[in-house]
Amino acid sequence: MSKQARLAAGARLGRRSFMTLAAGAVAVRGSLFAAEAAEGVVLPALPYAQDALAPVVTAQTVSFHYGKHHQGYVNTLNKLLAGTALAGKPLEEIVRATAGQAGQAALFNNAAQIWNHTFYWNSLSPAGGTPSGALAEALVRGFGSVDACKAALTEAALTQFGSGWAWLVAEKGQVRAVKTPNAETPLTQPGVIPLLTIDVWEHAYYLDWQNRRADYVKAVIDQRLNWAFAAANFARSVAGQA
Repeated sequence: MSKQARLAAGARLGRRSFMTLAAGAVAVRGSLFAAEAAEGVVLPALPYAQDALAPVVTAQTVSFHYGKHHQGYVNTLNKLLAGTALAGKPLEEIVRATAGQAGQAALFNNAAQIWNHTFYWNSLSPAGGTPSGALAEALVRGFGSVDACKAALTEAALTQFGSGWAWLVAEKGQVRAVKTPNAETPLTQPGVIPLLTIDVWEHAYYLDWQNRRADYVKAVIDQRLNWAFAAANFARSVAGQA
């Protein structure tokens, strides 16, 4: 399969996966983060046009962030996987198998960054929205109110020193805000289900917001978080406890 064909396949894959999630699916697994056994990891398509998140995240930022950084992780991982026992494995399996393994740091960093970035793009929505239903109830139980949840997520994003991620996660039906440095991800923590993430690496916001991480985080939380995506992930976490 040619590179062009692989990219086209990845685009179809990404669009199909996102539409399934937007319709209320309860699993963030399978094709959205898959590794193709024969061809390696494929960059999933964005779930919207590159200018759809503007002005919070402009098309210029998306072009570099998705087209250079995210694609770069895919390219590097495929080179690192060639000829190894992990070649052709699902992306989640690669992330978990290499987490905490000093000799596998390069594999982990690139695989986890592919997963984290794919999750990030799906954590954003041009339309934004507000939490509702079972997720909103869980946020009130866990934080006291939806606004308190947003404040906790903001604090996680702003207190992550250097590069990293802020996450809303669920564990045993309870929700909390956490942060991880560099490529680290809650995916590697047993029983923890990521619901949403905010990328606070500088390349995620510097072209639009320069050093004003706080303004970027506020704008994302107020206007661009995909709460339907979070609700689908929360439903999966609850189903997993049944």
